[in-house]
Amino acid sequence: MANIEIKDLIDSGVHFGHLTRKWNPNMAPYIYTERKGIHIIDLYKTAAKIDEAGSALSKIAASGRKILFVATKKQAKDIVSDKAKVVNMPFITERWPGGMLTNFVTIRKAVKKMAYIDRMKKDGSFEALSKREKLQINRQRAKLEKNLGSIVDMTRLPGAILIVDIKREHIAVAEAQKLNIPIFAMVDTNSDPRPIDYVIPSNDDASKSIEKVLSYLTDSISEGLADRKKTKEQEAAPAEKKAAVKETVAKEAAVTAEKKAPAEKKAAVKETVAAPVAEEKKEEK
Repeated sequence: MANIEIKDLIDSGVHFGHLTRKWNPNMAPYIYTERKGIHIIDLYKTAAKIDEAGSALSKIAASGRKILFVATKKQAKDIVSDKAKVVNMPFITERWPGGMLTNFVTIRKAVKKMAYIDRMKKDGSFEALSKREKLQINRQRAKLEKNLGSIVDMTRLPGAILIVDIKREHIAVAEAQKLNIPIFAMVDTNSDPRPIDYVIPSNDDASKSIEKVLSYLTDSISEGLADRKKTKEQEAAPAEKKAAVKETVAKEAAVTAEKKAPAEKKAAVKETVAAPVAEEKKEEK
């Protein structure tokens, strides 16, 4: 797991919560103190929670399941998309499409529609359309790409969902809860942590804070992916070894057959020559 330094978390402003008058009492266990009307998050608890969440995410990645990153707020969008791309995971940074998880079949149909439009452009059938139809299809394709382009490779429901700001992404939280999908989230002092499976108490408004926390989590995901790759290679090795042994045995059998061939040929010739002589001897008798 990542080596989490408290000083790095402080430098990134992870400890800054919201105004005390905006706090959610359920976040009390994660609050260290109050300073100038602002709650200060206990970073030792944050570090422990990052480590716990990282370990769980690593296992999910190692199992081959996808982790869906979600953040539609302005200061988090670019960071989340960049981090998700590094570990090749799907992400939502535009408006959350209603039914993204609970009505996944319909969402997949919309994704397939993009692929269908792309095929039309390749096979030439797109060119046969009128100018107006082309314009409508291009607009539709652009809209689908904007909202769903980042989940093209997500062919089934994700193994987990990673959220920045659960108050803003409450619909995503509700859908994941309904389907019992594990929820990992950065939770600020103004939010209710109870629906979240893996709470990471942290400042979810500052880009530096989001960048720092997600860096630790994506490092853990990368470790899980590396473990999966290593396991696959180890599983493939015995199969390759068996194939090599089989090939060696086949070659040896072929060489033995070649050696036997001349001897068998000589025996056949000898038998052919001997047959008439034996018949002659019988006739003489």
